[in-house]
Amino acid sequence: MSIPRWIVAITGASGIVYGVRLLEALRDLGLEAHLVLTAAAEVTLRHESTLTATQITALATRSYDPRDLAAPIASGSYRTAGMLVAPCSIKTLSAIAHSYADTLVARAADVTLKEGRPLLLAVRETPLHLGQLRLLVQAAELGAVIFPPLPAFYQHPQTVAELVRESVGRMLARVGIENTLYREWTGG
Repeated sequence: MSIPRWIVAITGASGIVYGVRLLEALRDLGLEAHLVLTAAAEVTLRHESTLTATQITALATRSYDPRDLAAPIASGSYRTAGMLVAPCSIKTLSAIAHSYADTLVARAADVTLKEGRPLLLAVRETPLHLGQLRLLVQAAELGAVIFPPLPAFYQHPQTVAELVRESVGRMLARVGIENTLYREWTGG
């Protein structure tokens, strides 16, 4: 595969901006982005952004209906480089942790794990109760990278956009995508 395909799922948790910025970054890096935007994400989108679902899907190379379990990304034979779920709702985390693949997001994540590809979950919830913490551990035991988009302040960010850019840059770096969206710590 000459151009790596990455799956991006945007779920209904707060933090739609992370998924949008991931799509922009993948596009800017010349990588394919295969998007699943859930119905819950569309509801959250109306509360958090002036963008429309159409504008967000236009950032992707290809987008899929979240109910389409016959989509290419639902099969391990459709090679992808991995998957990022940002933001990742607790409902989605639960489905992934339990291998309950009744939606395209959960099925694509399940396939990503079974094929040994990186799966990053930008879980957006706080505080967490014991059941949610157990789901995080269960997903990590299956091979998922648990990556709450927590801001780092040592670079002295001045805007929300800078905080988001740094988090997205670190997400991309964690799954092996070189980028210049964040600055490495070089010591004190």
